[in-house]
Amino acid sequence: MNHQPTLALRGPLLSFSADPGVDVIPKDDSVVYLEDGLLWIERGHIKHVGEAGALLSHLPADTALHHYPDKLIMPGFIDPHVHFSQLDIIASFGKQLLDWLNDYTFPEEARFADPAYAEALADAFISEMLRYGTTTALAFCTSHPNSVDALFKAASARGCRMLGGKVMMDRHAPAALTDTPERAEHESRALIERWHGQGRLEYAITPRFAPTSSPEQMHVAGTLSRDYPDLIVQTHLSENTHEIAWVSDLYPSARDYLDVYDRAGLLRDRSIFAHAIHIDDSVRQRLHSAGGRIAFCPTSNLFLGSGLFDFNAARESKVTLGIASDIGAGTSLSQLHTLAAAYQVCQLQGVSYTPWQGFYQVTHGNAAMLSLDDCIGQLKPGFEADIVILDPKGSPALARKASQATTLFEMLFNLMILGDDRAIHATYVQGRKMELAP
Repeated sequence: MNHQPTLALRGPLLSFSADPGVDVIPKDDSVVYLEDGLLWIERGHIKHVGEAGALLSHLPADTALHHYPDKLIMPGFIDPHVHFSQLDIIASFGKQLLDWLNDYTFPEEARFADPAYAEALADAFISEMLRYGTTTALAFCTSHPNSVDALFKAASARGCRMLGGKVMMDRHAPAALTDTPERAEHESRALIERWHGQGRLEYAITPRFAPTSSPEQMHVAGTLSRDYPDLIVQTHLSENTHEIAWVSDLYPSARDYLDVYDRAGLLRDRSIFAHAIHIDDSVRQRLHSAGGRIAFCPTSNLFLGSGLFDFNAARESKVTLGIASDIGAGTSLSQLHTLAAAYQVCQLQGVSYTPWQGFYQVTHGNAAMLSLDDCIGQLKPGFEADIVILDPKGSPALARKASQATTLFEMLFNLMILGDDRAIHATYVQGRKMELAP
């Protein structure tokens, strides 16, 4: 990707140096806010951050200066659990998890056997992701290796940091989507060698979930996990009560759902489990001790009627936690929409979910969840220049609320509850402004 040699973004800058906690007043030194700040970007990375008045005179003469005085400049959003192949089945009516998979997901994913279809959807997914201000994602592909190729090619074309993997699935799914343990291993290894570490791309070992992988395939996934210990493992855990009962029937000797993964060697550092709604403190402690992480998917959990994630219990157990769109059961790629749903889920349980915590999670917090907090998620020298420019007046409702907002907290809460794609004024990837589809 060609980068502008030097670029400067001026305007209000917001970043998080640490978890701000869950109180209305954030923890000391966790919020980094400059009302008139400047990001100095060179070769796709942040070179300097500071007050505009102190830095402007030091910029090279040929610097392209983009001034956003009435906007909010933040690190690009990060989405740690998404099914890119389900873009076109968002808002499919009226089913809970297992029926939803059979009636909507599997028929759609079967279409990805066609490379042209996979490439078109991958390109559309990246375009939509950027339109909502998300610059990095951890994605499930399908069981077709060409779906991984399509996603990584589309991400590379825009310079996006992207993580993803081929779904491993050898039972309880249509024949057009199932592989075998041997094929899953061979195809996964080939994809790892082809893509992992190429530019900003990372491969993720991806067994869909315990019911659709035989014990033999779970063993293969564990072998890959041991052979490639630096790779992320992504799967699902305890999303739906019927699913949990099914897992118990399929794996009767396992202590519980998490134990199925543990016995296979899939419970370790950088293992990401989506949902984890119906779990107890024993499971949370085992996740924490092993370095396992949870992706909280509030819009999906509400849409499928799966349950209310216990955000407070997860924090008290010190499990590493991220927040994700989980399309297509999730109802939008917008992380602003995701934060609004998280607030509502927590409200129903009498738990505080502030905009400090929300915007921390979709930036620095999700970067830490993916073990990428050394390069993305903050406005910090040396970090990759993935940036979102938010417009606090981006819709009529936001504009009316903005006229009454007197604090940064109020501005962020307005964006979190009322924000959508209209609140995304611009998205930059490695310092390059993206063309956003209308």
